[in-house]
Amino acid sequence: MTPGLDAPIVAILRGLRVDEAVDVGEALCAAGIRALEVPLNSPRACDSVRALAQRFLGRALVGAGTVLTPADVDAVADAGAELVVSPDADTDVIAATRRRGLIALPGVFTPTEAFRALRAGAHGLKLFPAEVAGPSGLRALRAVLPPATRVYAVGGVSPENVAEWRAAGADGIGVGSALYKPGMAPATIRRNAEAFVHAWQAATNRR
Repeated sequence: MTPGLDAPIVAILRGLRVDEAVDVGEALCAAGIRALEVPLNSPRACDSVRALAQRFLGRALVGAGTVLTPADVDAVADAGAELVVSPDADTDVIAATRRRGLIALPGVFTPTEAFRALRAGAHGLKLFPAEVAGPSGLRALRAVLPPATRVYAVGGVSPENVAEWRAAGADGIGVGSALYKPGMAPATIRRNAEAFVHAWQAATNRR
């Protein structure tokens, strides 16, 4: 297991506002989610990363998503991020992430992309868009990947289909709008998060 990359659910907080960051983080942590990702196309994303990192260090893995360049890596590292998530498998971004001592979770869709990312030093892989590949696509990918590779399914995951992804070999999932939308009340976020946490635990217990 990759050190630091043991949280099975990553909350993708696209559109997160700085003024709601801590309250959203508290709601998610209270529900049992231990990885928080702020995509860089959110307003003042690095400020939100910084607020989350300062509040939840040791309680949750704080990261940034939609990280596209080595300069982005430096910006989020300086803000306190521990996890770098990308939509693609850019080897320069992976190398910059490793240089800064952060966890690299690049997006892949094909075996070619997956192995290129692993050879570049990725700590895990984000299967994206997962709803296009489907659990059968993940199962086929897992058949050729090194057994210890951690794969997160991102895109189209719901509490209702978590068990299918888990059975197909997902080590984790990334969840966006089904979990959080800008301006959503913390109580609603917590209920959404609890549904995913319970679904994941049930699916894991059946394995």
